[in-house]
Amino acid sequence: MSDDRDEVEVDEDFVAADNDEAEAPVEVAKTNLSKRRTIDNLLEERRLQRDLADYDFDL
Repeated sequence: MSDDRDEVEVDEDFVAADNDEAEAPVEVAKTNLSKRRTIDNLLEERRLQRDLADYDFDL
């Protein structure tokens, strides 16, 4: 049986193979906010158009 105090060998020269993720540029918060506002505006416009289409103009 192994002793609880056995030392584990650690390879300190290990380099992660997924370095592509670390090098990806981080988007600026303003850009994300701008995209979110654009999406919100499009959704609001779609909702309003749906409400207009459902409105009965022949009162």
